[in-house]
Amino acid sequence: MFYIFAVTLLSIALWSGHAAIALVLGISLTYVANFPSEFITKKIGSKLLQAGIVFLGGSISLPTLVELNSTYVPWISLFVVITFSAAMFLGRLLGVEKTQTYLLASGTAICGGTAMAAVAPSIRAKPEDLTTTLSIVFLLNAIAVLSFPLIGGWLDLTQEQFGTWAALSIHDTASVLGAAAVVGFDSVEVAATLKLTRTLWIVPLVLVSAWYFKSGNQGPAFPLFILFFVFAVSLNTTLSPSEEVLYFLRVINKTFVLAGLFCIGTQIDKESLGNITIKPMVLALSIWLTVIPAALWAALSI
Repeated sequence: MFYIFAVTLLSIALWSGHAAIALVLGISLTYVANFPSEFITKKIGSKLLQAGIVFLGGSISLPTLVELNSTYVPWISLFVVITFSAAMFLGRLLGVEKTQTYLLASGTAICGGTAMAAVAPSIRAKPEDLTTTLSIVFLLNAIAVLSFPLIGGWLDLTQEQFGTWAALSIHDTASVLGAAAVVGFDSVEVAATLKLTRTLWIVPLVLVSAWYFKSGNQGPAFPLFILFFVFAVSLNTTLSPSEEVLYFLRVINKTFVLAGLFCIGTQIDKESLGNITIKPMVLALSIWLTVIPAALWAALSI
């Protein structure tokens, strides 16, 4: 009975075509059913998202990718460095444990749970520290997917402006794409391209972390799906697919993103929320509430 209910909710999420609905239905599944603690949706959410990003790459040409990055790379780099430094300073000021501060700084500055999981081995993070900080980021991601499209509509942002704002201010790639998908495909294209550029900062982060914490364990530094994304962009540029093929790729991308968000929603259960403690939450929320208007200013100014 549970599996029928889960498939039904997933089907509704895909049929709705709305990222926020997919996320809410995923969260609902964990609260209204006897949800298994090791259910498959808790393990495949990020994989579905990554597959969706690769298909998105197939609908983007290399000139578009280069044009976007040539405009925004300096801003993204400045954003990452300032956000990380500010989070470390504020964490020390608030008395947050050093490892938790480092994890939250990494997640807020770069790409949420992906950066935190990548850097955790290098800084010898305890499982409970990673669990606490991941739970906080998951919660903020859910808030972002639900609220950002509403705020963007209220501010009358263009699709490019919204995509830039989302890419700079939302933690995880899944939530960036989920929020952008509500606004439109052009927004998704901009958001995905800029967010993946931001994600590349994982590489220097892990290397510096291993040196700073005197750790020989550098962890899984490079997300391989980015290589597949670039390969898909190259195929698009070489083959110049028809509009019908591009439409098909965009439909597949949206399907994977919605399914990924539904699965990620199932990770926000009572246990994960119970792991959240006050000081790390105050730190994460303070930095995020500073980043949001700063990223909006950048999106409107560039």
